[in-house]
Amino acid sequence: MQADSDANHLLDLVAALVEAAKAAGADAADAVAVRGRSTSVSVRLGKVEGTESSESDDIALRVFLGKRAASVAGNAASDPAVLATRAVAMARVSPEDPHQGLADPARLAATQKELDLLDRAEVSADDLRDAALEMEEAALAVAGVTNSGGSSASSGLGGLVLATSGGFVGQYAGSRFSRAISVVAGEGTSMERDYEFSSRPHFADLRSAAEIGREAAERTVRRLGARKARTGPVTVVFDPRVARGFASHIASAINGASVARKTSFLRDMMGKQVASSAITVTDDPLKVRGQASRPFDGEGVEGEPLTMIDDGVLHHWFLSTSVARELGLETNGRGVRSGTSVTPGSTNFAIEPGERTPGELMSGLKEGFYVTEVFGQGVNMVTGDYSRGASGFWIENGVLTYPVSEVTIAGNLKDMFLHATPASDIDRNFGTAAPTILIEGMTLAGA
Repeated sequence: MQADSDANHLLDLVAALVEAAKAAGADAADAVAVRGRSTSVSVRLGKVEGTESSESDDIALRVFLGKRAASVAGNAASDPAVLATRAVAMARVSPEDPHQGLADPARLAATQKELDLLDRAEVSADDLRDAALEMEEAALAVAGVTNSGGSSASSGLGGLVLATSGGFVGQYAGSRFSRAISVVAGEGTSMERDYEFSSRPHFADLRSAAEIGREAAERTVRRLGARKARTGPVTVVFDPRVARGFASHIASAINGASVARKTSFLRDMMGKQVASSAITVTDDPLKVRGQASRPFDGEGVEGEPLTMIDDGVLHHWFLSTSVARELGLETNGRGVRSGTSVTPGSTNFAIEPGERTPGELMSGLKEGFYVTEVFGQGVNMVTGDYSRGASGFWIENGVLTYPVSEVTIAGNLKDMFLHATPASDIDRNFGTAAPTILIEGMTLAGA
């Protein structure tokens, strides 16, 4: 983990864990150390509400005995021999799983690509406080804003060291800087709230504090005077912030673990049309300065950029080694280390943009609903059923008119994917990115 002078300690620790596992009787093993460092400051109405700092070095060891496997977790002070003995004892009494095991050595990253994920900028707690105060000051200066929900700024570092009994050793570190604010407008029962944020791996790429504050305030004030829309069929247009959530539903539906468990409504759709021909979806773990980039996955496999869905046709699942084996496939380097387990997941995931601007996309709508926020947990990934509370703006003759709240939008993700059209306005500074998206044929429940 090149960010710290004591990185060699973590390298030595994971190597010692693997050696201890072999000495305890394991046929194979891998070990990870995950480092985290963060500082954050939150303020409200000009006063500091909290300053937090955290540091952690967590470790996890997986051992394999034939077709049996077990995992244990600890911290940097844990005794490798004690953890290894415990893990091997657990493996001896674990049920057999023919899919468990280390990644094929031929798939491991031979070299480690430089992805420019680490910014060594020193950002003090005072700097974070000043940014949080500046956001709030800019927001409160906007006419119509009546209160602050609080603002915060943070900086942090994370990294991973991995060693396997097959000889792989790798490490990487990344930084993360963020600013966020929540704002209230209006009075009494007519109050509205909204928020804005910016998060980047490099400090210089953050949006300015004043800009974030102003945008949060302007978004909030625009929501004043909201009313319900009438119940009926509707063409919905997802704001990019909401469209990113829509993209996350696609990512969940094409996760190999869900396919293996038969909990995805797309489980039988490989090679078939799952979205409109306007929809292309990509995933790129090797994007320079990407929010979700990594030179290798949680098993040491270097993932390549993939077109998951091309012109609406599904071409790939997200796969880790064990899930790939269960499906009769090979890993594509999407194994995510989460505590003691490895599960597949997306990296820099994006619904690719279309050719028309959001204005051009909406210009042909006599009526529609531009959604800026959704809430509630009404998404069933087994059936695709979708029903969520929503707020936003009513569209008339291609133009946003009055704000709308207290309504529900419903449909089925199968149909939503097939009737989706992306605009051209993608912002790729998110681990899951999407442009404005128009979806025909949904139902609105309102007045």
